[in-house]
Amino acid sequence: MMAWLQFWTMVLMVMMALSISLAIAEDSDLSMVEAEKRGLAEIVKKESHPVLFRQKREWIWNNLYVEEEKPAPIAYKIGHLKSSQRAERKRYEIEGEGANTIFTVDHKGDLFVTRSLDREEKSLYHLTAKLFDSNDKLIENAGDFVVHVTDINDNSPIFSKTFNGSIMERSPMGTKVVEVNATDADDPTTANGELRYSLTQYGDVSAFEIDSVTGVISCKTNTLDRETKSQYVLVVKVQDMRGMASGSTATTSVTITVTDTNDNMASFTRKVYELQVPEDHKLNEKIGTLELEDRDQIQNKEPIFTIPSEHNRMFNIELSPNKDGNLLLKQALDYETKNSYTFTVQVRENLLFPADNPNSAVTKAQVNIKVLDVDEPPVFSKPIYTFNVMEERMENIGVITATDPDRAKKTIRYSILDKDCPIGINPLTGQLSTLRTLDRELEATHRFQVKAQEEPSGLESFVKVDIIVDDINDNKPELVVDEIFVCENDGSKTVIGTLRATDKDDQPASFSFDLHSGSSNFSIKDYGNNTADIMVKDGPFSLDDPKDYTVYVRVSDGGQPVQTSITTLAIKSCRCDARRIPTQCKASAQRMSMSVQALIAILLCILTILVIVILFVIRKRYQKDSLANIKNSGDIHEQLVTYDEEGGGEMDTNGYDVSILSSACNDGSLLRHPDRHPHPSLYAMVQKPTHPTACKGDMAVMIEVKKDEADHDRDGIPYDTLHIYGYEGPESLAGSLSSLESSSTGSNLDYDFLNDWGPRFRTLAELYGVDGPDYYHQY
Repeated sequence: MMAWLQFWTMVLMVMMALSISLAIAEDSDLSMVEAEKRGLAEIVKKESHPVLFRQKREWIWNNLYVEEEKPAPIAYKIGHLKSSQRAERKRYEIEGEGANTIFTVDHKGDLFVTRSLDREEKSLYHLTAKLFDSNDKLIENAGDFVVHVTDINDNSPIFSKTFNGSIMERSPMGTKVVEVNATDADDPTTANGELRYSLTQYGDVSAFEIDSVTGVISCKTNTLDRETKSQYVLVVKVQDMRGMASGSTATTSVTITVTDTNDNMASFTRKVYELQVPEDHKLNEKIGTLELEDRDQIQNKEPIFTIPSEHNRMFNIELSPNKDGNLLLKQALDYETKNSYTFTVQVRENLLFPADNPNSAVTKAQVNIKVLDVDEPPVFSKPIYTFNVMEERMENIGVITATDPDRAKKTIRYSILDKDCPIGINPLTGQLSTLRTLDRELEATHRFQVKAQEEPSGLESFVKVDIIVDDINDNKPELVVDEIFVCENDGSKTVIGTLRATDKDDQPASFSFDLHSGSSNFSIKDYGNNTADIMVKDGPFSLDDPKDYTVYVRVSDGGQPVQTSITTLAIKSCRCDARRIPTQCKASAQRMSMSVQALIAILLCILTILVIVILFVIRKRYQKDSLANIKNSGDIHEQLVTYDEEGGGEMDTNGYDVSILSSACNDGSLLRHPDRHPHPSLYAMVQKPTHPTACKGDMAVMIEVKKDEADHDRDGIPYDTLHIYGYEGPESLAGSLSSLESSSTGSNLDYDFLNDWGPRFRTLAELYGVDGPDYYHQY
């Protein structure tokens, strides 16, 4: 409570001090601020409370102002510096922005401006004043003051950029479109810088208005229609001086675009659409296009098509990229069943506003579709065929049926594409049958394609066929048993192994086990659950016993028909410890399972091989005997028989005695002379003589050429008879190269010249020229 009393007491004292200050003001230039200062000083004298103490200020002056752009041909006074300090003579100094250049002060304290100032360049100047006496003694410390440059309307408003806007058609009134802004360099706190906006009559102002203070352009109607007018151009004027006529102005154009919305109903371009489609037209592919007309832009074009229920299972309509209707086929057409379709299509749209064209839009159209006849390929009665057939049987399987869907009903021929397929088909009836027996264990299902082809058009279709091979009991059971051994000390009825069996057939088997032939040492006990034990019947057993222990196990599968196999099972004899763990065993033969048919096949193969070997040996021996008889015969006569080109008849043949050809062997003309190198062209000049007598020199040259070719051609067949050269008969003076008349006994002929005929005759030279007659007899 005491604190509040003190507070209000202080307030009353301040108010009294202010009244006293105003009353005792001596100078007319003293301001309210100075009076406040003096009043506060009186308070300080009366109340020494530290909170209310303020330092005394000695500088006294008013606010200083300079008018912008005021001419200053000579400096003019803008104010006076005063101080409460008393001195006979005073001297003032100023410092700061523009001190002593723009602003000067005289000895009286008058402040002058020396030139015109621009507020937009600088609006405030901060200065400091100092007071000295005549002895240049600082009487009063520095005091800060500010010179204000007052604004005049010397700048026009400016639009800094171009303004454009957009608005959706049918927008409500008052919708903001765009805000325009202009700037003015003059003082915005004065009328010089206060701007006002307006729309001039040079633009389209019927649909828009502008806020004069903010520059916001808005719509003043709700009937904008893009289809009627899609763009407006406004001229905006800005003026300072709060829009008064004396203010400066500027203008700019504003373009406003009206954007589209879905406010127009789609309309068919035609009332009737005539379409044609072949009956083999693919499903879900376009039949034709129902064109639409919509004044809205394509992104706002949203037509919805409706087809009558009795036809919408057959046809469908989807939007095209241009938002027209593509008519699609949903089900296959058949010209023979129905060759035309007629229905009505409706179109509508979900509009955001009432349609602009409710009366002119065509929302219904009739569609007439004509189905064109096409020669179609055969059609199978099923999409896939599946048949069952018993393995190991030759039988008819089933029938593949295809028909011509056209009215012509052409003939159909069937074929199987897989050439290695074991199934055949009747080309006219489609009857499937086996070409060879099938084995389920090798291939349980046969899959192939059947082709049906029309005649004579050649149109074809294909279908898949699956042949499932049913199982019969045609496989023998196979014995499954681990390695069996018998210990030396095994007693009677000791179980030495368990027997099981498997069967490749698909049918469930009931295996039974027994011994095919009796055994004095072992027996089999069949448990009737597809297992059996082999047991010791009588011992003892010894590793020193040279014989092997084997049993013949017979396994039956119990199927229809019953299949049986006999397996030879070898049993090792071992020396075992007390726990019947073998420590030493004697090797035994492996078990072998084989059917009777397999044994017969092996025996037949062995017999066949033996017969072939015997026949081969007999043939070789016969050939050797024949050669020996020929070589041992001393009198050999041969007759060369040639036929004319007509051939065949007795009158067309000539006989030659080959023995005469050997007479030329003593003639040295056949010998090769190392210094003699005939040119190959000489052989080309040799012609078959028309006279029976042949020139010996030409024959020798020809033989030399042929020998030279034979020496350099390792792949050719050596020449043996002269009829190859075109010279035959007893009149030939060249002699014979045949070895048929060569004597295997002693001969006075010298065959060493064969060494000179090249590498191909060296072996012949060795046979006839190196070894003696004994060699020939041996050969």
